[in-house]
Amino acid sequence: MVLEVIVDISTSEIDRPFDYEGDDVPVGSRVAVGFGNKRTVGFVVGKKAESDYPNLKRAEYLDTPVSAEQLRLMEYMRENYNLRHIDVLRLFVPSKLRDERDPETKKLFLALNPELSGEALSKAVSRAKKQAQTVEYLKSSGGEYNSVLSDKFGAAAVKALRDKGVLTESAVHETRVPLKTLAGKKKDVVLTDEQRAAVDGICTHKGVCLLHGVTGSGKTEVYQAVIERTLAEGKTAIMLVPEISLTPQMLGIFRARFGDNVAVLHSGLNASERYDEWKRLRDGRAKIAIGARSAVFAPLADIGAIIIDEEHDSSYISESNPRYDTKTVAEFRAAACNAVLVLGSATPDIETYLKATQGKYRLFSLKNRISSHKLPEMEIVDMTREFRYGNRSVFSAALADAMRGALERKEQIMIFLNRRGFSSFIMCKECGYVAKCEDCDVSLTYHKAENVLKCHCCGRRYHALSKCPQCGSTSIKQGKVGTEKIVEELHNLFPDARVLRMDNDTTSRKDSYFAILDKFAAGKADILVGTQMIAKGHDFPNVTLVGILEADSALYFSDYRSSERTFQLVTQVAGRAGRADKKGRVVLQTFAPRHYVFAFASQYDYEGFWRKENNTRMVTKFPPYTKVVRVLVAAADEQAVADCTRAIYKGIKELEGRLGGFVYTGAAKSPVTRMHGLVRYQVLMRIQPEIFDEAMKTVYRLVNENKPTKGSSFAEINPQSLI
Repeated sequence: MVLEVIVDISTSEIDRPFDYEGDDVPVGSRVAVGFGNKRTVGFVVGKKAESDYPNLKRAEYLDTPVSAEQLRLMEYMRENYNLRHIDVLRLFVPSKLRDERDPETKKLFLALNPELSGEALSKAVSRAKKQAQTVEYLKSSGGEYNSVLSDKFGAAAVKALRDKGVLTESAVHETRVPLKTLAGKKKDVVLTDEQRAAVDGICTHKGVCLLHGVTGSGKTEVYQAVIERTLAEGKTAIMLVPEISLTPQMLGIFRARFGDNVAVLHSGLNASERYDEWKRLRDGRAKIAIGARSAVFAPLADIGAIIIDEEHDSSYISESNPRYDTKTVAEFRAAACNAVLVLGSATPDIETYLKATQGKYRLFSLKNRISSHKLPEMEIVDMTREFRYGNRSVFSAALADAMRGALERKEQIMIFLNRRGFSSFIMCKECGYVAKCEDCDVSLTYHKAENVLKCHCCGRRYHALSKCPQCGSTSIKQGKVGTEKIVEELHNLFPDARVLRMDNDTTSRKDSYFAILDKFAAGKADILVGTQMIAKGHDFPNVTLVGILEADSALYFSDYRSSERTFQLVTQVAGRAGRADKKGRVVLQTFAPRHYVFAFASQYDYEGFWRKENNTRMVTKFPPYTKVVRVLVAAADEQAVADCTRAIYKGIKELEGRLGGFVYTGAAKSPVTRMHGLVRYQVLMRIQPEIFDEAMKTVYRLVNENKPTKGSSFAEINPQSLI
């Protein structure tokens, strides 16, 4: 039998199947092969009777971790995203399966020797107290790992029992359960009429459904009810959340209801944890996969439902290799498995809601909150007026008073600012020097706690400045404030308040998300300051006040989605207030109080905002009425980058002349011209839907043919960032 094998080496030059002799194993099998003068693993993607090549090397079968359904998904992703075989296959398997070694780390497991009678056991340990205690422990537990017994009763006692033959020994894989102590209390929930209608409709529909529900309307209860019915039919389910920080909360809710049927998959797990959870799903011991976007590739059979919570969130787009859109991948998997795909959000993506209005997706609405209180009242504060009245604080008088009142009532507060660090840049007031990263064309952010300057693109760190390196002046100006500065201001304003900060700087360690959220949920902090990771999904009953700082900070970006993203973020953040039996309030601070985004957001009028934004997109021919495509070329050699970009642009202009259907085409340096030490040029285009598929074949070919030496070229569809 000839096996067609994709070897686990990620280079375009060998992105094709190689023939090996082997046994008749299933497609999707993992095999050990010789490639060149090295040994590696590969994946069987096809089989045939004969090969055109003589003297084939032999492939040794290891296991079958990839299903036939996943292989079809691989081909779909390769065609639609111009990806290499192995880059997609790596999404399907944990890192422990990427070499030939046994992925299961074995530990020494000890149990009582069944051949010894009770009398013989008593005699063997009669004069050794620790040994006797060990035997009694094993009688009740049935067995334990050597390391655990040694910690409990001492290594000497355990060794003595082993030497006497009292214990039997075996090598056993210890399954690691991430956040195993995390489980909420099961609640007896009675669905509202709106929720019940949504569940009934979703479960009878095989296709894509949009669950549009205001914040606090009980979308999670609908998700659970849908999954419960899916399991009752003998099928499995995938539950996706946008941020790792939301996974612990969702995991606790689902474990309370579904117990060990739940497994978690996300990038915050270590290699052993991810393998163990992956294996539980593949073996059918767990039937629900919960996690961020990578969980869409969970190795489940008989999938009945895939649910994407906060479907509008940009984190569902992978912006590094391999690049893909989670929603598109989920739609393909759902169709292949005859499963229902549920997209849930209080502020759906413009394109998603358009498809719902056109009947391409089935729409279900939850228009009312579960709590007795309505959506929180939103007060818009004009910060230009605050400035004119002499208020130089980052907090308006209205927000400061509201915080004071909430603290006096022992209620909790959330403060949102979508900028981390202490100040966004450092500038010399004498000569205008701005500290920038040596590898990236961006200003450095000052972090006071560590007293360093950081590049938020590449992560490089620099010493903080006490004087200008260019002119020697000590007149150093700090830029816009970040979350770290907000915490300092809060300590000055409310010295007795307990303040937590949640951003990329405070959540870099494993499980730090959970530690911060758990502390806040337990009432051990009064104020939570954070970036967008606190904006969605969280449910804290005692939060009655939300402050939104610099609400217009993203409003004037040169991005056609800036208004949409601002509306979504404001609505999501505001929805954290008043979710239980206490009335909520939102104070939104802006320098553009009369902007239409805030007029719609203050009334929680998604439909009104959508109609205006959709009309603007239609007139200006932006998505969803076209597709934006960016080709990015990057390398250390600027001339090589320019030459490749010029060749790609020329080919695209020829394509445009032949096909038509291009609304815009342009080539230039990227807004951030240097990043990670590489020079970056781009070609931007807007393509009409009717010629898009045909056009992308040529775009991908041009990209593949024009890669700079020691650099990269790739195409992105509707990229989330154009910097």
